Amino acid sequence: MNGAPSGGDTAIPDGTWEELVTTALLGTDRRAPAHVPPGRTAPAALLDAAAVATVRRRAGLRPGRAARRPERAPADPRPPLPAPAARRLTTLLADRSGGAGGGRRGSSPDLIELLPQWLAAANAHGYAAPPQALPALLDAARGRTDLRPAALAFAGPRALWLARLNPDWRFALRAAPGGGAALPDAEDAEAVRRLWQEGLFAERAALLGALRARTPGRGRELLASTWAAERAEDRLMFLDSLRTGLSDADELFLEQALGDRSRNVRATAADLLSALPGSALAARMAVRATACVALDRTGDGPAIVVEAPHECDADMERDGVVATPPAGRGERSWWLGQLVESAPLGTWPERLGGRTPEEIVALPVTDGWQGELHAAWCRAAARQRDAAWSRALLGSPSAPEAGGPGAVSLAERAKLLASLEPDERAAWVAGFIATHGLSEAFQLLGVCAVPWAPPLGRAVVDALDIARDAGSYPWSFSGVMGLAERCLDPAEATRLESLLAIPDEPEDAAPGAGGYWAEAFQRLVTTLRLRAEMTRELLPPAGPCEEGAQPPDAAG
Repeated sequence: MNGAPSGGDTAIPDGTWEELVTTALLGTDRRAPAHVPPGRTAPAALLDAAAVATVRRRAGLRPGRAARRPERAPADPRPPLPAPAARRLTTLLADRSGGAGGGRRGSSPDLIELLPQWLAAANAHGYAAPPQALPALLDAARGRTDLRPAALAFAGPRALWLARLNPDWRFALRAAPGGGAALPDAEDAEAVRRLWQEGLFAERAALLGALRARTPGRGRELLASTWAAERAEDRLMFLDSLRTGLSDADELFLEQALGDRSRNVRATAADLLSALPGSALAARMAVRATACVALDRTGDGPAIVVEAPHECDADMERDGVVATPPAGRGERSWWLGQLVESAPLGTWPERLGGRTPEEIVALPVTDGWQGELHAAWCRAAARQRDAAWSRALLGSPSAPEAGGPGAVSLAERAKLLASLEPDERAAWVAGFIATHGLSEAFQLLGVCAVPWAPPLGRAVVDALDIARDAGSYPWSFSGVMGLAERCLDPAEATRLESLLAIPDEPEDAAPGAGGYWAEAFQRLVTTLRLRAEMTRELLPPAGPCEEGAQPPDAAG
């Protein structure tokens, strides 16, 4: 054979590759090769034989069958991005720093932090993603779950096509309705029934979610048709999907779910029913709660008197009351809180002398029950999204305790604020910041609409200016500064220009703090101007008439 190693005959009998491997593993001292030509040592003969066998194995391979070519990527009928916006997207995706977190961040904007806002604006315009940007867009969404909904909506059907070709992007298939498969038309009853009965759990959950978003009754009826045969964990997940489009029409089904053999399913059904103030469960809870809370007129003035439940009976447990309190909570206060938070808030004015929510929360509560009672009303107001009660429980933003009578934590205040209209929400948070500064405002700012209303934006900028004048480093305000970069109205950039200079530092100021503040404000101004430019770039290209030119038939 041409090209065979020198040193004599190296012919190898058929089927000896395994023997060669075994000899190499054991060593030629322990097992000599089967054929050693004269003048060759055993190791050299083994290597010669292995070389010949390798050539034979490679030459004898049959060519593999060609793989089937992938289908063409689906078309995206949406209009393409304007060229400047496409270039901006490339720049945003190239910045993978993800923000520097605490400490010194420099004066350059965190571009990746602007990507969610850019995607939301691009989706609002209905643009299609540039094909060449899809891999980087999917990589960014893979690393940040908060980006996925907007990124996949922008990427469109081609993202699913790519995800089927790259295991790293399989999350796109899981996030898509039906795992990337198209859901049947809601009007195709047979296709809907077949998918519901034969589909995978993810496909069925997507189908139920889609039906609840469009025709809630159809979704509920579909779930009821197989409810008894579903596994407990699946019943829990499906039941939670009824939050979408929840209405009084769901009450009968939810009442039946109160008798479910799964404790978690019963608790979820009770939670959903308590969000329906007109439900029978809400009425039962109102009867129980009003038996515990009454108006006392025997003293110098009216007051609320509380008599917490002495037991948690079987009917209460069926209606979702958890009998065993968490560690550190008394049983009676635990039961009371659950009853009050599940009762319709409209119950209390009639029970407490026809008073308004503001008048009710202003009443004294005897025997130290005020904190427990008001905290339960807070949970009820957040669950029922009752603006009047939320307003009353929040109280004045300038209150000494930085909150209303029932707002015992910033998280609870944030939930109450979510029940208010955006402008009122922004005004309340602005008042809070004006009185208490920014040290506790981060959670409250997070529930305000973007861009921030002018009064809120001014309050934040003024508070940052005050913090700068105090002479501390800006790093303790990095969270608020990051929110401001994303949420301030870009028009505020002009007002901020006066803060770019390095101020004279007081004697007790931290060394170099003024320079760091100037750097932080420079980054804020640069980011606001960049956001304004991004908004302009996403506008559809103007036609000749929109640019000021006369239409052809008007010339002359």
